[in-house]
Amino acid sequence: MRLPFHQVDAFSAAVFGGNPAGVCPLDSWLPAETMQAIAAENNLSETAFFVPAAAGDAGHFPGGADYHLTWFTPTAEVDLCGHATLASGFVVLSVLEPTRDTVRFATKRAGVLTVTKNGAGFEMDLPAAAVTPAEPSAALEQALGAAPSALHTGTMWLAEFDAEDQVAALAPDVRAVAALPTQAVICTAPGRSVDFVSRCFAPALGIDEDPVTGAAHTLLAPFWAARLGKPRLEARQISGRGGDLHCTVGDGRVILGGRAALYLEGTLIV
Repeated sequence: MRLPFHQVDAFSAAVFGGNPAGVCPLDSWLPAETMQAIAAENNLSETAFFVPAAAGDAGHFPGGADYHLTWFTPTAEVDLCGHATLASGFVVLSVLEPTRDTVRFATKRAGVLTVTKNGAGFEMDLPAAAVTPAEPSAALEQALGAAPSALHTGTMWLAEFDAEDQVAALAPDVRAVAALPTQAVICTAPGRSVDFVSRCFAPALGIDEDPVTGAAHTLLAPFWAARLGKPRLEARQISGRGGDLHCTVGDGRVILGGRAALYLEGTLIV
């Protein structure tokens, strides 16, 4: 069986930056174990698979979309992936259907996600996620090798630091991070040249450090919007590859904007 495949560097204006995502457009769903095996073989933080809505599984996906979309890390299917959604939107709007300006993806647990062309970049509409204050965690401090000034919990743990340099200097024990009772740990601080910076560690999902994490910004953007008192923010994820995001918060949604670059186009033989 031959399958089309694209690798896209999301949240970057050029290749070799941002977060690489695999994108597999399908005519109909493959078995979940086959999609998981492809994602493991790709060994990218996420591989996205989508099918036309008419060919999808209406019992598990909401209506009102053009495609049904799901994402796999090398080890697991996930509820939401921002950068691979941006990459999927790029493939539809730049490669498969370049005359379109907007595409709607229905997902199993995150609702309908929209990706829209915006000048040279793209914007995607994601559900906002909340965090609540939590007690300090000695296990987290040991895993990170540093003590955050505050800890917040939600769909991921959010460790708040006072300065960008503290986040940049982190060298966590990824095995200890994987043992924490959360899928991922986001570390964040005010930025020097942007509103906030972050890094995201998710070894429990097979991702020691994610280069740029759209899903993390569904927590980060509302958190910093409330902290800074403004709905529009500029963010940078300061991983080794790095990535830039434009964030707008309102009405329970987060609009994330960024660029994308096509690195690879080919065929999978499975």
